[in-house]
Amino acid sequence: MTSRRVPLLAGLVVLLAAACTAPGPDGAAPTTTAPGTTAATPTPAVTPPVPTGDVATTASWRPTWGWAVPDPAARVDHPVRAPVTPPPGEPVPVLVAVRVGDHPADGFSRITFAFRGPTPSYRVGYVPSVVTEGRGAPVDLPGEAYLSVRFEPAQAHDARGGGTADLPPAVIGYPTLLGWAAAGDHEGHLSFGLGLRPPAGRRLPVRLGESTRADGTHVVSVDVRRS
Repeated sequence: MTSRRVPLLAGLVVLLAAACTAPGPDGAAPTTTAPGTTAATPTPAVTPPVPTGDVATTASWRPTWGWAVPDPAARVDHPVRAPVTPPPGEPVPVLVAVRVGDHPADGFSRITFAFRGPTPSYRVGYVPSVVTEGRGAPVDLPGEAYLSVRFEPAQAHDARGGGTADLPPAVIGYPTLLGWAAAGDHEGHLSFGLGLRPPAGRRLPVRLGESTRADGTHVVSVDVRRS
């Protein structure tokens, strides 16, 4: 009698163990939990936020230079073959918007330049003073330090000479990024100046970046440290 019960009991144990370790429907073995413990809930992956606030950018934002002091000037090259659209279309990338935004929690302020067409090459650097394209006349800017921002090839006017860009007020008024001004739109050279208030005795680091909006415009951002 005993000799028949032992194999039967052993068989039940084997079947129960096999059921507990059988692969799940996705092919992976189920997770087992020891008695008296609670299974940990997996922590979902967190994607770091992309700095925006001033522009409707997407996750395509990427830094292209910095953080560093652009002296000598930082340059990012993008080969652009003109005309970018067949005649009578636009020959070079066209500026459609300038926007500003402050990011206190991240420690920087931002100005962006959005272009219809491909992203032009750009150069950003400290200068003793910002002057206009062609004539070389001084540009009036607030602050004690100045950044030159130059795009090529690019323009901010249409075929009749009218402006193409939506622009913010010239006075920005952030802690270190005080204002901006146009410095020229001539023969494919498009220039701006930024007026800064740096801490005494040093120049503010700058970061450059690019992104693409949902409407297809290409955005170049210039970030300035707030302190």
